[in-house]
Amino acid sequence: MVNRKELDPERSPREKFGQVMRSLRDERGWTQEELAERAGCSSQHISAVETGRRPPTRRFASRIDRAFGTGDRLERQRQALGHAALLEGLDQYVAYERRAIEIRQFQIGIVPGLLQTTDYAKALAERDIRRGAITPEQADERRSFLARRQAVLMRPRPPMVLVVLDESCLVRPVGGTEVMDAQLARLVEFAHLPNTVFQVVPFAVGERRPFDLPVNLLTLEDRSLVAYAETHAQGQVDRDSSGTLSLLAGYHHLQAESLSQTASVAMIEQLREGTS
Repeated sequence: MVNRKELDPERSPREKFGQVMRSLRDERGWTQEELAERAGCSSQHISAVETGRRPPTRRFASRIDRAFGTGDRLERQRQALGHAALLEGLDQYVAYERRAIEIRQFQIGIVPGLLQTTDYAKALAERDIRRGAITPEQADERRSFLARRQAVLMRPRPPMVLVVLDESCLVRPVGGTEVMDAQLARLVEFAHLPNTVFQVVPFAVGERRPFDLPVNLLTLEDRSLVAYAETHAQGQVDRDSSGTLSLLAGYHHLQAESLSQTASVAMIEQLREGTS
């Protein structure tokens, strides 16, 4: 079949869902147009979900289940992929992150996922379970996803990783004293890796801090830039050069306002003394 995209279920959760949907469609000998007619949506929507360009919503999965007569199989598949636990757009960003040669991050309030210890991540997930935002099963998927994401730091040729944390990430208690001490120790270990730059932007910087929201900025092998931003509802990947270059310039200003790596590690060690 001409222009039939090959799907890799290991590349992203969306492609895993798309592969299942395509297999069911192929078993019935239906075209995308025929499935769209039976499901009451456009063939363009079918194509976008099947090829992983658009995430499946609960309503969409239910419609496809009805069209195939598969009960709630697609809905269960959608849940199993962890889309209810992960922001829309995050899996797309992480697919780029795995290929990046440089990763730049700025975070406020919470240690970023790439640097979280297992217990720190578990405490955050348990908070979301208690408030009903996710189920225990979705929490497990979130932790599994995080472990796969952190593997990028262990690959044979790891990327250069530059991280700036707002001081609030260090002083906001998560999971209790022991969990925070271990998390702070993990940050010190990260700072000592040969392919990392670690800095803290202190509260004293005040209004000179150029960002009021987290920043995720990737450099790919072809030197192109990929940015990722989150709202409460979803994440958004941006490859537009004007926006990404502006973020890169702001990140350089952020680093200039931040403590040196040596001073940043000293701040953490001083905080650790207070948690012991």
